[in-house]
Amino acid sequence: MKIFAVVPVKDTRQAKQRLARTLPASIRQKLALAMLQDVLDTLSAVNELAGIILVTEDAEATRIARSYNVRVSAEGARDGHTGAVTAAGRLLAAEGFGMMAVPADIPLVAPADIRSVLISHGESPAFTIVPARDMQGSNTILCSPADAVPLRFGSNSYYPHLDAAKSRGIMPCVVQVPGIALDLDTPDDLREFLAAGSQTRAHNLLSEFSSAKAASA
Repeated sequence: MKIFAVVPVKDTRQAKQRLARTLPASIRQKLALAMLQDVLDTLSAVNELAGIILVTEDAEATRIARSYNVRVSAEGARDGHTGAVTAAGRLLAAEGFGMMAVPADIPLVAPADIRSVLISHGESPAFTIVPARDMQGSNTILCSPADAVPLRFGSNSYYPHLDAAKSRGIMPCVVQVPGIALDLDTPDDLREFLAAGSQTRAHNLLSEFSSAKAASA
């Protein structure tokens, strides 16, 4: 079954509230958009994907998506991560596709990471999951068909997703991928991301901000 990547994006003007004490609002919005571009760079390089859908009503995110020739859908965009992915899943299931839900805040993800998840995925019906580094969140899921398993994202969604797949008679496939496991939500995440070093837009933005802040101190 051919697979579409689905990337939900909230209002970037309100992005990353848990980083409010570390980064000003303007930088948090720029960071959200930089990470989105890093993720779209990676997904666009994976020819094995049938396409990409961005679920958003955010004007800047939509503008970026158009520059990548990414399909944009507003359905479910105001219903949180779960609502956005579920809406896209219904759409893709009706069109006969599987779905890989990918967050927009994993700037270290590489094409090889996405391919490794696709390769690990079994024949439809199938469910593959990449947990967050704390083994509590679900950073990426792959469903074929796209609505094969009911989804509920959140900080403690990993084990419920495993149970949801089993309840549908599907044995979940778990794949550990460091480049997908690190999402940038907290100051500790930022420190780990910067320590890892990368040529991403997100890393360059944060490095420039840190340098400017140090120079003005």
